[in-house]
Amino acid sequence: MTELIQDVDLADPQTFNGHDLTDYWQRLRSESPVHWHPPLGKNPGFWVVSRYADIMAVYRDNVNFTSERGNLLVTLLAGGDSAAGQMLAVTDGHRHRELRKIMLKAFSPRALERISERVRVNTRKLVAEAVERGTCDFAEDIASHIPMGTIADLLGVPAADREFLLTLTKSALSSDAADTQEMDALMARNEILLYFGELVEERRRSPGDDVISVLAGGEIDGQALTEDEMVLNCYSLIIGGDETSRLSMIDSVFTLSHHPRQWQLLRSGEVGLGTAVEEVLRWASPAMHFGRTCLKDTEVGGVRIAAGDIVTLWHSSGNRDEAVFTDPGTFALDRTPNKHITFGYGPHFCLGAYLARVELSELLSALRTFSQGFEIAGPTQRIHSNFLTGFSELPVRFEPDPAGLAHYNETRDAVS
Repeated sequence: MTELIQDVDLADPQTFNGHDLTDYWQRLRSESPVHWHPPLGKNPGFWVVSRYADIMAVYRDNVNFTSERGNLLVTLLAGGDSAAGQMLAVTDGHRHRELRKIMLKAFSPRALERISERVRVNTRKLVAEAVERGTCDFAEDIASHIPMGTIADLLGVPAADREFLLTLTKSALSSDAADTQEMDALMARNEILLYFGELVEERRRSPGDDVISVLAGGEIDGQALTEDEMVLNCYSLIIGGDETSRLSMIDSVFTLSHHPRQWQLLRSGEVGLGTAVEEVLRWASPAMHFGRTCLKDTEVGGVRIAAGDIVTLWHSSGNRDEAVFTDPGTFALDRTPNKHITFGYGPHFCLGAYLARVELSELLSALRTFSQGFEIAGPTQRIHSNFLTGFSELPVRFEPDPAGLAHYNETRDAVS
């Protein structure tokens, strides 16, 4: 990037399309770690926090900063989030704590064990079939089906509706085409809300053991959750549970294909799956930022922040901070410790972090079991977003592992 710092528009999805912002983030961390992003076009100005320590300081500070006026640039710059006080991600204080307790009931060890086994079976099947074919669009044929299947199982979404929902989630906060209009994203978000409105009504009449049924039976201070609260939190879970995990999976294959030494470390077992997953999450950082609004005059990193100011926290920079990570620009699957902030921190730490780790672990396990290696087999396509980063198309060619595939097929045949 040769532009001046003040010329980079972080609100514009085009800024992230094909541009390497590594130098930009390094300059910010060094020269202006709490940087004022000036108003551009119709957008107001906002603060850009790029250093890990400062990001963590804001995440820890629930007195001076709130999520209830939005937690993404798209809502913060628009003046607020209509779901504030109802959806977990944009609710703070007592109501946030109580709502989180309700939702955590659906993430019980028993439920997670059941879902994790489905993730394992589904992932191994998808990867084995793709490797046997020899080529696939990894983004479409594998990664699109694993996280969506996981969160849909938790929510109790019928199998017949999942492809429809996947199409909507891909449009809600990002797009595959640069010329997609904001109205298309808005319509996708509304379609998701309408869909869950109908599903909530069904669960009220006939509860099950899924997240929607848990929400339908939940109470805060003796009052049942409203239909809006249930619908909005279903929306939040389907978006959060699909997009970030899917993009991390796709990035893991893209990155490993360009780092053969790291692939060999993984395949040989020299690096454990758990350690490898954490580096994949740090490296991918699929959610580039989250945001807060300052409630009263305070300081971050020695810089005065005024009440009412928008503050954005950039994981894509914090996860590359030289003060925290040794040689942060190197993809190293054996990196430890690895205190990345991909899932956020504090009260709003991602509810789905455990499942995201399970999904990535099962993917890496299946890849090293069924494939000796893989390469990018054609042009790739990045998504367009100022919030998410990753690929919408990733053609891959596999080199099969005959022994791994044979054992899998024998085991599967014996079970069936």
